[in-house]
Amino acid sequence: MKKLVVILGFITAILAVFLAVTPLSKIAYIPGIAALFFGIIALYLSKQNQSSKKSIQLIFLLTIIALSVTTYKSVFNTVEVGNTEELIEKENESEEEAIEELEGLEIEEIDIE
Repeated sequence: MKKLVVILGFITAILAVFLAVTPLSKIAYIPGIAALFFGIIALYLSKQNQSSKKSIQLIFLLTIIALSVTTYKSVFNTVEVGNTEELIEKENESEEEAIEELEGLEIEEIDIE
């Protein structure tokens, strides 16, 4: 049981670190919290058996790194909005061009009987 929990902890901790350094960092909280959960369970099981805790410490270390990077990115990453006036101006120009183009078309009327 302990081996399964430790393996699941490693997988979720590594997934959390991977997601934290990619642009998908906002969803890195989910595997990070799961890794913490598996780490706590593994720590509890290792205390019962008096076994080594090095792998569990590594799970916690990876999880803390992932959650720290994710939190840093969410706090300090700002989304910059460009100049919206230019976009509105281009949109108006393209709308005027489309209207001129439609006015220049000669459409024949079709009799439907």
